[in-house]
Amino acid sequence: MKIGIIGLGYVGLPLSIQFARCGVTVVGLDIDTFKVDSINAGQSYIKHIESISVGSLVQTGALRASTNFSEVQYLEAVIICVPTPLNKNREPDISYITKTGEAIAPYIRKGMLVVLESTTYPGTTDEDLRQVLERGSGLIAGVDFHLAFSPEREDPGNPKSLVAEIPKVVGGFSPSCLERATALYSQAIKTIIPVSSCRAAEATKLLENIFRGVNIALVNELKMVYAAMGIDVWEVIAAAKTKPFGFMAFYPGPGLGGHCIPIDPFYLTWKAREYGQHTRFIELAGEINTSMPKYVIRQVMEALNQQKKSLNGSRVLLVGLAYKADVDDDRESPSYVLLDLLKQGGAEVAYYDPHVPVIRPTREHPQWAGLKSIPWDQSTVETFDLVLIATAHKGVNYEELAAWSKFIVDTRNAIKPENAGEGRVLKA
Repeated sequence: MKIGIIGLGYVGLPLSIQFARCGVTVVGLDIDTFKVDSINAGQSYIKHIESISVGSLVQTGALRASTNFSEVQYLEAVIICVPTPLNKNREPDISYITKTGEAIAPYIRKGMLVVLESTTYPGTTDEDLRQVLERGSGLIAGVDFHLAFSPEREDPGNPKSLVAEIPKVVGGFSPSCLERATALYSQAIKTIIPVSSCRAAEATKLLENIFRGVNIALVNELKMVYAAMGIDVWEVIAAAKTKPFGFMAFYPGPGLGGHCIPIDPFYLTWKAREYGQHTRFIELAGEINTSMPKYVIRQVMEALNQQKKSLNGSRVLLVGLAYKADVDDDRESPSYVLLDLLKQGGAEVAYYDPHVPVIRPTREHPQWAGLKSIPWDQSTVETFDLVLIATAHKGVNYEELAAWSKFIVDTRNAIKPENAGEGRVLKA
């Protein structure tokens, strides 16, 4: 079987590798020539994916990449894994999906399968994408070609997150579409979970991420409440998770990051308004989570006050730029918001992240592009008035950090009590 996977990022590349390992010939399609050239040279551009995983498949011909979308005409199935961001008004932007549909529509043949994996609101596949594909191809979904939705469940940086092992939810536009999509994914993934429709599959993905967003908001709120009472929320969570039933541990932080949890809930919020429904619970959780960076900065100011210093003029080192531990993914990272707020307050800021040596250009925070991670040594770290831990990478030596720092604001419970020193660490 020969398939195409469009979008070779954190979702598309691992999926391409898994299919190629299972005897499927994969053509990766992307408009980014860097990614295409890297794959064809056998090189990985994602930290947690080794180049040998790419190179071995390229050498055997099981995997190659191209920017030429006309290659779709030679394929049996196409899987779309493109971004679905929010626009400046925090409304869904499905332009990447529709533009991809427009690009491939002229090359769709009868009997072909098109699957969307990008997280989106219910109705995107069977309304928006279907209309684009039908208009551009002259074919009818469910009659001439097959259409399905299967949400990605990638967890970057988690060694236990293996594409083959994670159950795959699949919803088809028609029963025959579901049958074809199930047959496709069964070649590479052990467990397939069929659902009644594309919309049910789209809603499943939203529920998964809304569940996380709401529960993270809960512990973020409890963190602030318990801190006011002199109670360590991390100690409380550790004790609560010893209960073998009815409790799942979630952890507070300086805000939400990544391409899923800060964004996906608002796809449902936006779509719900079309049906006269108001997602008050989701919106409240979003308000709490987006307020966390400002809470952290207030804690930074309190910590500096204890040293008889103000934020204005202080040197602050932010540790951890990536949105989660042990990855190089900085999409929607709250660390950027923290950097912005610190600079607005007059602080002189720098960062350290072993996984992000140089800040890449971003649409939301272009002013930080090109800034380099500081060297990791005592003579550099001790020049800062305060260290703010935003992401707890395992590769950071927190014992050294505690010994070298004048004061630490720790949002991730990274500093062990025995290394904290007397009154030099404030949890935020």
